[in-house]
Amino acid sequence: MSKELIRLRDLCMAYDDELVLDHLNLYINDKEFLTLLGPSGCGKTTTLRIIGGFTTPGSGDVLFDGVRINDVPPYKRQINTVFQKYALFPHLNVFENVAFGLRMQRRTDGSGRKTKLPEEEITSRVMEMLEAVSLKGFERRRIDALSGGQQQRVAIARALVNRPKVLLLDEPLGALDLKLRKDMQIELKRIQQQVGITFIYVTHDQEEALTMSDTIVVMDKGSIQQIGTPEDIYNEPKNAFVADFIGESNIIDGVMVRDKLVQMYGRQFPCLDGGFAENEPVDVVIRPEDIDIVPVEQGQLTGVVTNVTFKGMQYDIIVDFRGFKWLIQTTDHSPVGARIGIKIDPDGIHVMKKSRYSGMYGDYSSFSDEYDELDAAEPEVDGDET
Repeated sequence: MSKELIRLRDLCMAYDDELVLDHLNLYINDKEFLTLLGPSGCGKTTTLRIIGGFTTPGSGDVLFDGVRINDVPPYKRQINTVFQKYALFPHLNVFENVAFGLRMQRRTDGSGRKTKLPEEEITSRVMEMLEAVSLKGFERRRIDALSGGQQQRVAIARALVNRPKVLLLDEPLGALDLKLRKDMQIELKRIQQQVGITFIYVTHDQEEALTMSDTIVVMDKGSIQQIGTPEDIYNEPKNAFVADFIGESNIIDGVMVRDKLVQMYGRQFPCLDGGFAENEPVDVVIRPEDIDIVPVEQGQLTGVVTNVTFKGMQYDIIVDFRGFKWLIQTTDHSPVGARIGIKIDPDGIHVMKKSRYSGMYGDYSSFSDEYDELDAAEPEVDGDET
């Protein structure tokens, strides 16, 4: 069982009377890769800065190993930070950049005097970190001779060489190009697993969060919307905000007829969800990749293709269902103007409680009655539970 390392308890923070964190509660385990994910202004960077000691919360507590550290300055915390701008020293080579923090350290000897770390210890620890970040052999390289990804790894090595228990990373991949960013996502996860410490990562990029994290914390407007594994967050979003922010979604107004049966557009669709009241209004999430294109006569719904975009591995197809445009991702091509049927298996339908985000991503209930008058070619869906 994982050991709790950090607990944020009832944190509140405001800037110019604007609430940035609203009674935020979170615990973070030892050796966990946790990502704070959300749009700009959601409070994720403020949360990171509070953990690092760069910002003091308006109220609430930060506990580290069970000890309150609100008033502990950053340099006394067992926490280091890597920012988007790496702040490397251009006049120092790779070795000296990584060694800088060690050369600033002082150790008390047997007589009570403060002494520098021995040179052989500095060399050993720097080389250990350079090997961990795959930069062995780059010790004498100038910083301006390194690629963006290499510079980032120098910054990580410099932060890790002091042996913190936690590494904070504030959107460190933002300045890299797409291919390098994807490579560094895998590299960061490898480094975290190799050094075996807690990484707390801030990003607005859903792909980064899904690729690297053990745990994702989705935030909006200073509050946590959902905490879970990448699989849970993607497959079981708690509300319309999470569903829309994590991946691409079709979010539709529906009514839960009974357990495992939801109604959309006046049609009833078998699903796997339960625990709702009969005839309770709900939000229905359908991922684009979970929709199958079928002949019109086999479709649960039918619509007209309005746009097709080739994405290499798939087509992104927009289909108009009497005013609501669905996104479908498929390897099958359908031309613009074609009338198609769609079929959705029960496990491709996710039903959520209504929330304050309901309707923000399209209010489609007005189209439900129209579907009672659909063409006879559009069959009723079988309402039996499956």
